[in-house]
Amino acid sequence: MPSSTSPDQGDDDLEACVLRFSDLDLKDTSLINPSSSLKAELDVSTKKKYSFAKKKGVERWWDTRLLPHSRQLAVTSSTSKSLESADKRNPFKEDLTRNQEVSTWLPDISCFNPDELISGQGNDEGEVLLYYCYCDLKDPDWVCAWQTALCQHLHLTGKVRIATEGINGTVGGSRLATRLYVSAMLSCPPFKDYLCKDDFKTSKGGACCFPELRVGVFEEIVPMGISPNKISYKKPGIHLSPGEFHKEVEKFLSQANQEESDTILLDCRNFYESKIGRFQGCLAPDIRKFSYFPSYVDENLELFKEKRVLMYCTGGIRCERGSAYLKTKGVCKEVFQLKGGIHKYLEEFPDGFYKGKLFVFDERYALSFNNDIVSECSYCGVPWDHYKLCCTPQCRQLVLTCPACQERGFTACCATCQDKGNRQAASPAQSSFKEECECTARRPRVPRELSQRGPLAAEASSLEPRAQAGC
Repeated sequence: MPSSTSPDQGDDDLEACVLRFSDLDLKDTSLINPSSSLKAELDVSTKKKYSFAKKKGVERWWDTRLLPHSRQLAVTSSTSKSLESADKRNPFKEDLTRNQEVSTWLPDISCFNPDELISGQGNDEGEVLLYYCYCDLKDPDWVCAWQTALCQHLHLTGKVRIATEGINGTVGGSRLATRLYVSAMLSCPPFKDYLCKDDFKTSKGGACCFPELRVGVFEEIVPMGISPNKISYKKPGIHLSPGEFHKEVEKFLSQANQEESDTILLDCRNFYESKIGRFQGCLAPDIRKFSYFPSYVDENLELFKEKRVLMYCTGGIRCERGSAYLKTKGVCKEVFQLKGGIHKYLEEFPDGFYKGKLFVFDERYALSFNNDIVSECSYCGVPWDHYKLCCTPQCRQLVLTCPACQERGFTACCATCQDKGNRQAASPAQSSFKEECECTARRPRVPRELSQRGPLAAEASSLEPRAQAGC
């Protein structure tokens, strides 16, 4: 629109355009992909209106399609005032009950060819969403049923955890499906006042990144092993934006003696995640599960006394309750956490202080934002950061073994598993072996850091090669 057109006038033009041309109705897919013949038939004035409608109407078009039919009519044929009154009459505005039909909050996909939702689900054309939302849910079972129906409706696969404390999900499918999913989440009453578009992290992928769809109700949306009634998400550390976090890390790394610094840069992830990518100068605990993190803190309280702690994880969710737990110990000066996690940081600072790959919990294993390789093949020591599962079926360890070593048959995480794999290949009839692994046996469940050791020493230790170990 010309600069002389006021915003209000622009909105009026948008409505006029929608009402005058039925094939430009905001419910029609031609708004996003108009045909060239349609453009040719419009006069100059209308072309300007159409251009404005395309820019300003797309979001309204998506939101409208996701509303129940009666509310769609309110959006497209009445003013915002009448829509507001319709919302007040909506019995589901304030609360959801088990009696409410799940289908009420499913997006309308009748105007799409079914192939549009299914196509483009591959790694190159599709998309993976990562998000979480801490909020009090009165009926997590209803949300579980709705999420299951929503994902099936949109042909999405992935994992969604629901609890009375909120929701945590990572789902993949076509870009159309993920966009509809986001709009559905933003419009559904339990989450509409808590979620925004920026809470959804996106990456290339699709339904192929997950073997199936798994949706369930749990006590925690991220398994820390402590009841939310004891450690609540409502008392986390101070959130820092990626830019603010970047400045804090820069300040920390510029100190001459980091080991005597009053700051600790703490990685809240598991060892196999930090092994292939981490912030420079970080303390990366050698723990296998996040549920071990509270015990790690308890065993190493001396390390955190009078320290400013900068915490980070993949998407931010583990820091929410991890920082809350650390704060309850009352030993730190301050506890900060990276808002949006590494994912959001790398979107802004792909060549910043985070080096290496970002581990993800799906069949991609890792995302690459830069060309740095910080890990090595466990067998020959060459730079390598592509994980594979241990070749022994009973073992779920991840292995860093380069192509050359794989060709030599080194595809297990340790000598014990390698031997089991060889015996299984020699005797196919022997289908099961006792589950044992040197990697797990030699690693303390909860490592104890030396009290005099600072973050740099801990990082140096994590870089030491582990012979015959892929993890």
